[in-house]
Amino acid sequence: MYKVKKRPAKKEKAPVLYNILENYTDHDPPGNVMVCAMTGEDNLAMRPQVLSESYGIPRETVERLLAEGGVYLYPQDGLLVTKGAFVSKVDPTGKEPTQTWGMDVEQYAAAERLHQSYGLTLEEAMERVFYRGLPQELQDRLKQPNLGLDYATIESDVAAGGDIRYIDFRKDWSPYFKRKCVMPDGRLIETSGLEDFSELHGTTVEEARTLLDNGGTLELTDRGVLACQIINGQPSVARFNVRQYKKAKALAKEKELHLLDALSEVAYQDPILMRALSRADASTS
Repeated sequence: MYKVKKRPAKKEKAPVLYNILENYTDHDPPGNVMVCAMTGEDNLAMRPQVLSESYGIPRETVERLLAEGGVYLYPQDGLLVTKGAFVSKVDPTGKEPTQTWGMDVEQYAAAERLHQSYGLTLEEAMERVFYRGLPQELQDRLKQPNLGLDYATIESDVAAGGDIRYIDFRKDWSPYFKRKCVMPDGRLIETSGLEDFSELHGTTVEEARTLLDNGGTLELTDRGVLACQIINGQPSVARFNVRQYKKAKALAKEKELHLLDALSEVAYQDPILMRALSRADASTS
């Protein structure tokens, strides 16, 4: 009897939500954004879900904002405003692409001052505050059709999609926004969402979220450690094995260094890790 081998089931591909990705994360906050744009049809099934998960907003609210435009203000926590807002800009004529972005508490406060002092609508005030924080190059390109892209030189499948339909200005760590982690042996491992990241490193999702939001270190079950530095508002992650972690702790004690500084020194002394860190920097530049 011959056994019939079953072909392994193919993993479903994540939907293509963006075919134009431009990195401005090296700009000073709050303009350190990724420009995520699409020239094809809007994926009305997945895009609201992705934005809902990314910003922690009910999906039906996102769907309404994408269709009509407007502002979502996060519920106030007690007497303190701890979150800003999510904004969706929709051109009623359909000539301009839909744009979405998040605003932190400081941007929200600046927009409120404009709103109250100059009689602008809250949407107008938020638009002004957001745009003026962006890199000048990006501000200039947003005034041009299709970000000023030369359709004769961009990829043919992108050009075939026609005009840019929407732009999401994003900073989040979501399943559709991949990042790299430097591993102890010098490999660069790409992860997508928080669940993917936590599964790779054997942490809980909450532990991963805290690390990536705040930076710092997180000890792992294999007695290694994850180190995360927040650079221009973006998390940069490296993993260290037991030997490397032990060496860093000894350095920290000997030289009275912060543990992150000691781990950085260990990485600088390791040629394999240094090459990996250089590749990681080059891939995000």
